[in-house]
Amino acid sequence: MSGTDFKDHFSAIAGAYAAARPEYPDALFDVLSGVAPATARVWEPGCGSGQATRGLAARFAWVHASDPSAQQIAQHWAQTGDARVELAVEPGERTVLADASVQLVAVAQALHWFDRAAFFRECERVLAPGGVLAAWGYGDFLAPEGMLEPVAAFRAQIEAYWPPERAQVDAAYAGYDWPFPALPAPSLWLEAEWSLARFLGYLGSMSATARCRADGGDDPVARHAPALAAAWGDAGDLRTLQWPLFLHLRRKA
Repeated sequence: MSGTDFKDHFSAIAGAYAAARPEYPDALFDVLSGVAPATARVWEPGCGSGQATRGLAARFAWVHASDPSAQQIAQHWAQTGDARVELAVEPGERTVLADASVQLVAVAQALHWFDRAAFFRECERVLAPGGVLAAWGYGDFLAPEGMLEPVAAFRAQIEAYWPPERAQVDAAYAGYDWPFPALPAPSLWLEAEWSLARFLGYLGSMSATARCRADGGDDPVARHAPALAAAWGDAGDLRTLQWPLFLHLRRKA
């Protein structure tokens, strides 16, 4: 898969994606630190605008963060300069990294977009013996208390616009033909304390929202914002959002 023929659902909303996506919990990076040394060199394919890169760079010596979308890389926080992070516009199935040159491959909410057979071959090539492939993602958020009905109405409007790969996230990557033996991996939670504006921004950053908007010109966030706001309470109030977070760990022999 070249850098121009990947399934691109986010370049057009790269700015919204960078601003609205939640941060990953410290508990996730604690787990990764338990399976790879602090001296590890890391490849993070499908890095997007860097939601996971920050945590990886804080725990490990060096991160090669790549994404096939130049627009996403342009939004990456490390564009301002960080000696621990190298950015590259590359497909997930191919990297300039040398053979056996990294100790950790970390894929955050992106593996379902890859040609997995080609990507797993690339993991076999770039991972040093004993290196770990870590892949994680998060499903749909839990509707906050009192918001079940307006959230359900919003979801109903965008449901038909999810790309088919979304089902793989909902299934927590079950049934994948993984290349290496499994390591124990806990179930985790991703949490955020958001205002109404941040929550609506997140809804607007969804690929299904963008596709729905492009298809009919009807913005589902704008349509449902009054009902969502009424259920939220004061717009400045912070409410807790939660997403179930799954993690797969595989160690190369």
